[in-house]
Amino acid sequence: MTDTGFAGGALLGSMVWSAAAIVVVLAVTFARARHTGGHRVVDTAWGLLFVAVAVTTFVRSAGDGGSGRRWLLLVMTLLWGVRLAVHLGRRSRGAGEDPRYAELLAGRGLVFTIASVYLLQGALAFVVSMPVQVGMLERAPLGVLDCLGAALWLVGLGFEAVGDRQLDRYKADPDREPVLDTGLWRYTRHPNYFGDACVWTGLFLVAAGHWPGPLTLPSLAVMVYLLAFGSGKRVLERSMSQRPGYAAYMARTSGFVPWPPGQP
Repeated sequence: MTDTGFAGGALLGSMVWSAAAIVVVLAVTFARARHTGGHRVVDTAWGLLFVAVAVTTFVRSAGDGGSGRRWLLLVMTLLWGVRLAVHLGRRSRGAGEDPRYAELLAGRGLVFTIASVYLLQGALAFVVSMPVQVGMLERAPLGVLDCLGAALWLVGLGFEAVGDRQLDRYKADPDREPVLDTGLWRYTRHPNYFGDACVWTGLFLVAAGHWPGPLTLPSLAVMVYLLAFGSGKRVLERSMSQRPGYAAYMARTSGFVPWPPGQP
């Protein structure tokens, strides 16, 4: 008979190792930031934090969680995290400090920098990654909800990758318009953030088909909130609102979920 339970006894130890993996990635990132004199490198490390958690949990869950779900969550998280890290790393190459960090850390000491940038990102990554940590310890075989989660993840990854590519081409065009409003950007002001939300909703669905996966819903809520209302969309649009034509673009284009453009 197939074991459909949950390896709850292994969860605490796995979480401790996942937290340790996050600390290691952040320590290396901080050392790199001190060497280069800029903290924008932490953005590149964001995706790698989840990669570290996924790899650590995969190793720790061997013999406890179901093989199919462990591999599915590992591959989904690795592809998303590595793609994001590579993209952000290329985009920031040769660039100076991110104005967000320059403003936040101006006149602040080392302790504030570590707490507000590195420890905060580490804590968020640990919370958001709970569907991966819990899902890998579920013993039930893959089912319909797992397939739906993988499909939504694929849609999200495509949205994110295509949106980023279109933005890169726009920035490289010397004759570009003041505002990018073509391609996916015609239907949502933030296709990459929307794609991110789909990716993590897909990961949650893979974990949510069996107990206690549904209890990780708050982790998904934290991620979606950050993308749609927090440090993602809100901070970016605060700076973009000064650009000519952006107010009209906001008036006619959906702020998050793709939707046919309306009239300004």
